[in-house]
Amino acid sequence: MVNGKTYVRESESGALRIGELDVSLDSVVVAYQQGYSAETIQQLYPALTLEEVYGAITFYLANLDEVERYLERQKDRWQEVRQATKAAPSAVVARLRALSQAARSATP
Repeated sequence: MVNGKTYVRESESGALRIGELDVSLDSVVVAYQQGYSAETIQQLYPALTLEEVYGAITFYLANLDEVERYLERQKDRWQEVRQATKAAPSAVVARLRALSQAARSATP
């Protein structure tokens, strides 16, 4: 909490979110780690105010170890989702893969 405001909150699924449209803390932190300024991050995520971006960065810096562990858990979670999706793709994904394969096969 900064100046009596909470900028980062936990969703029902355990994800850390920012702003009314639930931008992920992950997105802001990764952009910050890549060297983007708060102003640039706000332009990348216009659903956030500049104040919310600075609040998220402050939260990250104040809770560095905790946020880094959270990001690792998120990374692991996404890897599990990718593996599950690859093993059992939706009908749409399976159809797109088949079309892609057919297009590659038809190319001389």
